[in-house]
Amino acid sequence: MSTSSLRANFLSFSGRAKILHTTWFAFFVTFLVWFNHAPLLGLIQETMGLSDQQIKTLLILNVALTIPARIITGMLVDVYGPRRTYSAMLLATAGLCFFFAVAQTFEALALARFLMGFVGAGFVIGIRMISEWYPHQQLGLAEGIYKGMGNVGSAVAAITLPTLALLFGGDDGWRYAMGVTGVIAFVYAFIYYLSVSDTPVGSTYFKPNKSGGLEVTSTRDFFFYLLMNIPMYGAMAVLTWKVTLLGLLNDYAADAIYVSLVALYLFQVSQIYKVNKEVFHKPVDEILKYNFKQVAILSIAYAVTFGSELAVVSMLPLFFKDVFLIPAALAGIFGASFAVIDVLSCPSGGWMSDKFGRKKSLILMLAGASLGFFAMSQITGEWPIALAVAVIMVSSFFLGSAAGCVFAIVPMIRRRLTGQIAGMVGAYGNIGAVLFLTVFSFVSPSVFFITIAGGIAVAAVASLFLDEPKGSMAEVMPDGTVQIIDVH
Repeated sequence: MSTSSLRANFLSFSGRAKILHTTWFAFFVTFLVWFNHAPLLGLIQETMGLSDQQIKTLLILNVALTIPARIITGMLVDVYGPRRTYSAMLLATAGLCFFFAVAQTFEALALARFLMGFVGAGFVIGIRMISEWYPHQQLGLAEGIYKGMGNVGSAVAAITLPTLALLFGGDDGWRYAMGVTGVIAFVYAFIYYLSVSDTPVGSTYFKPNKSGGLEVTSTRDFFFYLLMNIPMYGAMAVLTWKVTLLGLLNDYAADAIYVSLVALYLFQVSQIYKVNKEVFHKPVDEILKYNFKQVAILSIAYAVTFGSELAVVSMLPLFFKDVFLIPAALAGIFGASFAVIDVLSCPSGGWMSDKFGRKKSLILMLAGASLGFFAMSQITGEWPIALAVAVIMVSSFFLGSAAGCVFAIVPMIRRRLTGQIAGMVGAYGNIGAVLFLTVFSFVSPSVFFITIAGGIAVAAVASLFLDEPKGSMAEVMPDGTVQIIDVH
């Protein structure tokens, strides 16, 4: 089937197109709930009597758990399949949403928001689902559509929930508005479960041989994998430090968390060794090998693309307000232009990967994004505001396209490990956000944009060492025979 026939089938809502639509909407719902507090923070602060410090804490807690959650979710989807995992995630999303909506104290709000970070891992599940249904010639575009359309959930929350809260009215208006998103998640959990299957009829759903860590295929990759896990714990340590700076954790509690993070890392090392100890004694068959370098490079690329996107979206409205001295409402609209481009850019990056080569497309999009952020660092109040918005939208297009290129490659590394690989790459997106937001708290917007430009340039150079997916990959069937899966 050609890419054009894929487009023609979008409105049919049958076959693989149905899987794509139902799955991106599941992602959309999780993001709708994950970010449902952001546009209502003013109302929450007013009715609950919260301080500015407490509001900042809720924002930090909302993303704190997402890093380990994406790793755990990747393991679950590889073992239990996307149909059951996404349905369970949607039910959990609804429950956590209701918990936040009825919370009466700041402590309850904080706990609900911290647990809500797990909802941000829903994205990983669909990456595996789409890869099971689409052939390699169309996979980049399909994954790009999934990612681009799902991301719109946060924008829809920003547009609709304040109005819903006003319609409900009263001090509890925000609670009812949030409750509506929880009801949507609850109902859609059952719709999704009844509407999809993990694979097309006759296809095999390959599962990892062992659970507890990502399987690697060489001793070098084993140590490389251990090294790549360290930044995840580092990012959680940074989040702990930021919450301590806000005065919400004392030094003893912070030290206890730091010690716990070290202990957790050592425990993970032991689990990874259990999964991979055979590579120290017996070489893996050449046909079953994959290069962990691919996972590492894509993780770095996603850290600078999705990570900078999360960081920039959170600061752009204030940037426009301060630089161009315009009303907050107008600054919010201009700031939102950065995120809206995702709808077009992610599918565009996927399509370019399918059409012109995955490695080449990723390098070009990263290079474009780096130049775009350098241009953004030059924006001053003397610029025409239309030119500033245009530069920001072009930068966002390259950035989103690069993220689309990343997930056009992820499913082509090792089919039965796609969930775990997507989980690790996705977690690095959140690591990037923590890193860039921490930088932003110390520097001017201009230096912030330059820092992002430099980070993306480093990822572009790293991508030169990526191996273009080609030929095929092999998976072992349950009966022991080997199945060859075409990737080029």
